[in-house]
Amino acid sequence: MQRIADLLATGKPLKWLFYGDSITHGAFHTFGERDYTEHFSERVRTEMGRPQDIIIKTAISGNTTRDLLRDYDWRLGQFSPHVAFLMIGMNDCSTGREISAKEFRENLQQLCFLMEEGGTLPVLQTTCPILPGTAPDREPNFPIFMNIIREVATERHLPLVDHEAEWQQKCEKHFFWMSNAFHPNGAGHTAFAHTLLKALGMWDAASPTGRLFVP
Repeated sequence: MQRIADLLATGKPLKWLFYGDSITHGAFHTFGERDYTEHFSERVRTEMGRPQDIIIKTAISGNTTRDLLRDYDWRLGQFSPHVAFLMIGMNDCSTGREISAKEFRENLQQLCFLMEEGGTLPVLQTTCPILPGTAPDREPNFPIFMNIIREVATERHLPLVDHEAEWQQKCEKHFFWMSNAFHPNGAGHTAFAHTLLKALGMWDAASPTGRLFVP
């Protein structure tokens, strides 16, 4: 995460963009609570005293890597963000989408290539685990697709925020962080935000965001 620290150290305003599917979109399943991108914005623009930083969210419910590639210029390219957080895979791994592990890897590699070519630092993220026994169309492929995200991050020497691994270490809390089989509720988004901020070196347990209760 040194590249994030280096960007912050310049003192210049930064553009941060969140790209992904419904989990990042944060619609409906938060029931009016902030999603993790909004917690991030509060931490950066208010608590860290960076009001000129711009936080953009272009995630759309139901998306796969195919959608992110198709819409790339409109939803990411035109903004030329300094950093783009990419969380995707929950829909790709559904057998109904007919996206193979090979295609998922290739799509993810292409998204990272486009970002880096445009001067954007990609930060790859795994997502929340699926509640066991609740999504038979996704569960068999989910671990494979999450491992691909980790492998691409390693291969391309990119920052990785491994939410899935963090949640697996706290599996007794998983049920309380979910709205349904694979969408986090408000508590789950707070857990996301805490993990993200810790990974980026932007965590402060004494801050209002850091003091938010996670069951």
